[in-house]
Amino acid sequence: MLRKRLINAAAVALLTFLSTALSASEKDLIVRLDTSAGIIDIKLFPEKAPETVENFLAYVDSGFYDGTIFHRVINNFMIQGGGFTTDGIQKETRETIKNESINKLHNIRGTVAMARLEGPDTASSQFFINQRSNLKLDWSPGQPGYAVFGEVIRGMGVVDFIATAETGTKQFQTSTGIIKSFRDVPIDAVIVKSAKRH
Repeated sequence: MLRKRLINAAAVALLTFLSTALSASEKDLIVRLDTSAGIIDIKLFPEKAPETVENFLAYVDSGFYDGTIFHRVINNFMIQGGGFTTDGIQKETRETIKNESINKLHNIRGTVAMARLEGPDTASSQFFINQRSNLKLDWSPGQPGYAVFGEVIRGMGVVDFIATAETGTKQFQTSTGIIKSFRDVPIDAVIVKSAKRH
């Protein structure tokens, strides 16, 4: 009888430990963007986009995104950030990463994907949040697409608000020192005050 009670107690202790460990693990998969427009919580998908999530978290953990802006905002499409400071300077980034868009995650409303240049494996720090479903951005044969690696679980109202910002053209300085004009830039800057694991 005592042996049975000890086994039951041990089993309960193990389940409690595993539950706590799982909760901690799940918590690590959520990143909170504290923006000047409100809070956006993003759940990450490391099983589907391991390299992309690892890259994103490296930027988060280093404080890279703190003080950056959403520099490209198109209502009824998406909001993009993660590269430029409030004074219009592009930040130095890590190496580019492999495009994981073949992971079968779709660019639907609320998902978060990596922005990139024309080539498929050219994403570094910039990301965008789909304000609507944009399935044309998915992978398909002959089209590399844009890799989804997370989804907004809190704050889509904030995303919708940011998407309605009045925009214009602004000059930015790229990481190579070139001055370029960008369209669809919010006239009143929308700032990522901090990005942290939540």
